Amino acid sequence: MRTKHSRRTSTVIHSPAVEPGLQLAKMRPNRLAASRRRPGGKLAARRANKQFVLITGLSGAGKGSVIKAFEDLGFYCVDNLPADLIVKFAEICRQPGSRIGRAAVVVDIREGSALSQLPAIYQQLSQEEPKPTLVFLEASEEALLRRFEETRRPHPMGGNLPVRDGLRLERRLLKPMRQLADVVISTTRMNVHELREFIQERFGGSKAHRSILVSVVSFGFRFGLPTDSDLVFDVRFLPNPNYVASLKKKTGKDRGVQQYIAQFPQTREFMKQLREMLLYLLPQFIREGKSYLTIALGCTGGRHRSVALAEETARILEAEGYNIRLTHRDIGRSTS
Repeated sequence: MRTKHSRRTSTVIHSPAVEPGLQLAKMRPNRLAASRRRPGGKLAARRANKQFVLITGLSGAGKGSVIKAFEDLGFYCVDNLPADLIVKFAEICRQPGSRIGRAAVVVDIREGSALSQLPAIYQQLSQEEPKPTLVFLEASEEALLRRFEETRRPHPMGGNLPVRDGLRLERRLLKPMRQLADVVISTTRMNVHELREFIQERFGGSKAHRSILVSVVSFGFRFGLPTDSDLVFDVRFLPNPNYVASLKKKTGKDRGVQQYIAQFPQTREFMKQLREMLLYLLPQFIREGKSYLTIALGCTGGRHRSVALAEETARILEAEGYNIRLTHRDIGRSTS
């Protein structure tokens, strides 16, 4: 049983993007993973799937970006939750049948004098399952000053207090929470994309790399481009099954049409190039924070070629673990 004075082991992770000697993250072993090994049957398994993350840290260190990253991972997120409501909210999350399986809460200097309650609140939460994870964000004074200058916003401490003095006071007030933190992240040399990627890898596991929803759409140029397309591919260079009498009334979902289109070397080369391009681009879009992407493939009427290749594109991406939504916009429209 862990007590307030128990010794804790920690792992320090350093990144090439961080200057030598600067701590990127301090992490205790994943206590949720340990809980999965405890006896208790299905109830223990359900508890192991729950997560409660408490986020705090210095103003300007990136708490807003972090809460957005948690939201993208499917966490139920609350920003600036009053300190006296944190325990109640955690109880709601723990209730059997609660729809809130994973939650992330930001609480910081905006709480004012109530901030002094946080260490006791965290210790109280730590007595229940799932045990909370405390994430603390910080950065060097110079980096924080530069960010405040860029945004031209006053320090949350308010009043006539200079930003530098506000940051130093805030750092002192939050010191007890930093000492309790499970994960300490220094964002001095991290941009928003690197910070998001760190949160996804730390809290999202392997699923984080496939968190983007990919919508694959076939369409006919005759009826106009899909207005929400991110990537558009014109496949009208391929031989048209519409001019084959036995295929004219079929669609790209029919095996005969698919086999006809697939027999041409230009089709095979195009799909090879498309596959390589998409498998390169999708991780880049994820890294940039994109959670939804629409890939549109178009032919003349949106009935044969675009449909067949959209079907194949969806199969390729599904096999790679991506979440796919397949739509054939114009498959039922007349091209006469």
